[in-house]
Amino acid sequence: MRLYAQTRARRLRQVLADLIAVVLIAAAVRIALAVHDGIMVLAEPGRKLEDASGSLASGLDDAGNAASNVPLVGGLLKKPLQSAAEAGNGLSDAGQSMQDWVGRVADLTTFALIVVSVALVLALWLPPRVRWIRRSARIRGLLDAPGGDDLLALRALTGPLKDLAAVPVPAGGLADAWRRGDEQAIRDLSRVALRRAGLSA
Repeated sequence: MRLYAQTRARRLRQVLADLIAVVLIAAAVRIALAVHDGIMVLAEPGRKLEDASGSLASGLDDAGNAASNVPLVGGLLKKPLQSAAEAGNGLSDAGQSMQDWVGRVADLTTFALIVVSVALVLALWLPPRVRWIRRSARIRGLLDAPGGDDLLALRALTGPLKDLAAVPVPAGGLADAWRRGDEQAIRDLSRVALRRAGLSA
């Protein structure tokens, strides 16, 4: 199985198409990761809320524990401070939840962007490459089969006339030479069909 053409011009086009596909996929991944980073900026308020609320809750809890040592009213002072600390913990949890939600949105968006863009590039690039690989394998198989030269010569005769410009025309014309079984004309014509497919004899 041949992955690239043997003729220089077609091989260069194929290599260029492959490089463009790789560059487009790499660019799509980089853009998706940049979008991910952009979305994650939205998690910053959640981080700040979590940090501030956690610090406040910790401070209120410490104050409640210290207030419990006050004689007579220690228990009364500790209760509201502990309630406020619990409320601070609730805010801290809300900040964490916000970060988790933003993270999930960022991950899903990044995944969707990568999948869609890579699928689009592959849909445009892969079918022509696979078609060429299969066609070149068929033509190679045809060339190696008995009478393959004849069939390739016929293929050249029924193709674009400009491809025949470089073929020496025998007396009576190329079609007549092919019908008569002229070996040189058949070889020349089969080379034209191979070149057209990006192959060489």
